[in-house]
Amino acid sequence: MLGLTALELARIQFGFTVSFHIVFPAITIGLASYLAVLEGLWLWSNDTVYRDLYHFWSKIFAVNFAMGVVSGLVMAYQFGTNWSYFSAFAGSITGPLLTYEVLTAFFLEAGFLGVALFGWNKVGPGLHFFATVMVATGTLISASWIVASNSWMHTPDGFEIINGRVVPVDWLKVIFNPSYPYRLSHMVVAAYLATALFVGASGAWHLLKRRHTRTARTMLSMAMWMVLVVAPLQIAIGDALGLNTLKHQPAKIAAVEGHWENKPGATVPLILFGWPDMASETTRYGVEIPYLGSLILTHDWNGRIPGLKEFAPEDRPDSTIVFWSFRVMVGLGALMLLLGMWSLWLRWHQRLFRSKLFLRFAVMMGPSGLIAILTGWYTTEIGRQPWVVYGVMRTKDAVSNHSALALSTTLIVILVMYFAVFGTGVSYMLKLVAKGPEEPGSKDARDESDAQNRRPARPLSAVPDLFDPGVGETPTGKE
Repeated sequence: MLGLTALELARIQFGFTVSFHIVFPAITIGLASYLAVLEGLWLWSNDTVYRDLYHFWSKIFAVNFAMGVVSGLVMAYQFGTNWSYFSAFAGSITGPLLTYEVLTAFFLEAGFLGVALFGWNKVGPGLHFFATVMVATGTLISASWIVASNSWMHTPDGFEIINGRVVPVDWLKVIFNPSYPYRLSHMVVAAYLATALFVGASGAWHLLKRRHTRTARTMLSMAMWMVLVVAPLQIAIGDALGLNTLKHQPAKIAAVEGHWENKPGATVPLILFGWPDMASETTRYGVEIPYLGSLILTHDWNGRIPGLKEFAPEDRPDSTIVFWSFRVMVGLGALMLLLGMWSLWLRWHQRLFRSKLFLRFAVMMGPSGLIAILTGWYTTEIGRQPWVVYGVMRTKDAVSNHSALALSTTLIVILVMYFAVFGTGVSYMLKLVAKGPEEPGSKDARDESDAQNRRPARPLSAVPDLFDPGVGETPTGKE
């Protein structure tokens, strides 16, 4: 296929499935916590706008959660089909970590998800809120195990190699490896930021269309507060992760910066734009700011980092790709910070919901969090190359013995199926977002209310319960 080798096709196939999959868990993590906040605010304030938003976003959460589970199964199978030598070499560590994720997180989410989605008229408000919190907790636990497995591949620790295979000798060091806390916090905050931008774009869209005014204002206001808080926090976490990466994966930092060599007496400039040329070992057309690279990368005005020429050619990541993927991520992060600061200024002047220019910008920024997550993962994973387990196992030694024809065929099948199945799911989810919450008193809202009244209020009981969120009552059943 296009002259690509079996190794390149296996990497493309796994990269495609991961790219498709990671979008759904990111939204799942953020929406689960958002639903818990919405229900908590409703129970605390008795304001039905939070309840209405819960019902609206829970539908989107359910669709997104289902697509995340299905897309993740394909990715898991690829460890055995396309990367069997990696599984044989490091499966004693990655296998248990993924198993712990299923046992502690997936079962928790699955056990309480039904109550959270369908239990409004079947359990009391306290138990339903507990179920929602457990689903949100499950998503965070799931992220912690997945990130632990991936982080170990970047900064392996707590193991020995016996008879050509990895054997864990200290599980605490395996799990809490040197990059784990930075990667976990970076991923979770990224999920919250991406979800806030998604929710904020929905609210801004409906305000521009002059629909669902009260719920749209609440969505936009909550989202902008979140963006204002977590955007600068994410920048700080990213800086800490960069220092950690410089310590443990210096070749990646050199590739990200397009930095080839240290000249005598010179500091490291920050290359804003350029084109790293791997063949000629230089960054062409570079636009540089002297000293700033040293300050940002080492927190020292005169600090230095290793240049790519200090590493053997076969040990260098592809600087051309990671140089630009990193800059897309950072550029979007700067726009997110701008969005948050702009929202604060408009809120101060009581124009947050009336500035059409700001609302259009918020809509445009809707997918930016997910794009930043994708480009961040490309930077992380491509920057790790040529290692699958950094410094321990090369990627070319991890791939299964498949022909290029076999991998080309399966790649085409996956491309067609993913775009057909998940394209339909994403389209349906976006239609739900565009439709917005049901307005109180509308026919759809009355139909939903009637449907809730027809459902048993408790298991084995057909007696209506006073707790009926479909008719605008408070959690206590009183107006």
